[in-house]
Amino acid sequence: MTPKVEIYTWRTCPFCIRAKALLKQKGVNFTEYAIDGNETARDQMAKRANGRRSLPQIFINDRHVGGCDDIHELDARGKLDPLLES
Repeated sequence: MTPKVEIYTWRTCPFCIRAKALLKQKGVNFTEYAIDGNETARDQMAKRANGRRSLPQIFINDRHVGGCDDIHELDARGKLDPLLES
């Protein structure tokens, strides 16, 4: 099954670029929501992300996995690939 991966970003955010690079490196297709300056979209993202307003915010199969540091930590601990396979 192909995972449903969504990422909320600002186009020039270095953390967003880094998180997307990791997903691309793993060959993952993802839906990007570039919400640059759109506070309504950011509020909607925060509702999904348990109140977190920092960017990026990443969801795998509708499960919030966090931001850039979180996804890199999951990868370092060997826990990202199983999420991407489910």
